[in-house]
Amino acid sequence: MKDIEIKIHLQLKQDNELDDAERDLIEKAKQATFRSYAPYSNFSVGAALMLENGKTLTGSNQENCAYPSGLCAERTTMFYANSRFPDQKILCLAVAARDTTGEFTKMPISPCGACRQVFIEVFHRQKAPFKVLLYGTDGTYIVESPLDLMPISFDSSYL
Repeated sequence: MKDIEIKIHLQLKQDNELDDAERDLIEKAKQATFRSYAPYSNFSVGAALMLENGKTLTGSNQENCAYPSGLCAERTTMFYANSRFPDQKILCLAVAARDTTGEFTKMPISPCGACRQVFIEVFHRQKAPFKVLLYGTDGTYIVESPLDLMPISFDSSYL
């Protein structure tokens, strides 16, 4: 048997340590939570991303009473970006959430596995990493590459 240790790199920054672009993208993700449709979980998630052409796009989670038919904020935003600007690389994605009391979460929320898989696909499609900002009122995780969120991942090389 061989033990394998996998390490990831992320930073935890306070609001005053974020640059203006990061702060702006997080604010747009926070505002997107108010456009969430989450009548079942009451957990509102917003995402905002910056494209290489300078455009910023936002999205929010959209639930459905047939639970698997809903979609996370991260995927809503990324799919919208690719459908509108298929030749533009994503440079940065910010995610924020409000809990069932309507308050922003203290700890940064983590993207689900399906969203992480989409992050990996985007990473391979655009042949470049993108930064992920995961907001919480107690600090923001900064992840420089989607590979740090899913270091053992499935991609088209397995097909």
